[in-house]
Amino acid sequence: MDRQRPDGLYVSGGALLNNNQKRIVGFALKNRLPSMYQNREAVDAGGLMSYGADTADSYKRVAYYIDRILKGAKPADLPVEQPTKFELVINLKTAKQIGVTIAPEVLARASRLIK
Repeated sequence: MDRQRPDGLYVSGGALLNNNQKRIVGFALKNRLPSMYQNREAVDAGGLMSYGADTADSYKRVAYYIDRILKGAKPADLPVEQPTKFELVINLKTAKQIGVTIAPEVLARASRLIK
């Protein structure tokens, strides 16, 4: 990465990346790399921004499925759902720290801003 110097860093989800989240966020900050993550916890830890399914909303849907199963529904008969609610989280402290200006139009669309 030092030789080719990327313009940014996209970090997908997964156990390996989630377990090393602090190291990855630290690397991006140290190298002043704009970074995009799949979950908002990385942004809370200092990442620049995330866009992904709203986990709180997804857990509500899990509770709905558990309720249906406990009331006798067969799991195989329940439909598979895709997330319908997504969130864009932006860390303005990180943006300032790495020298990135985020367009007002993007800020206006954010679900949450960390100041």
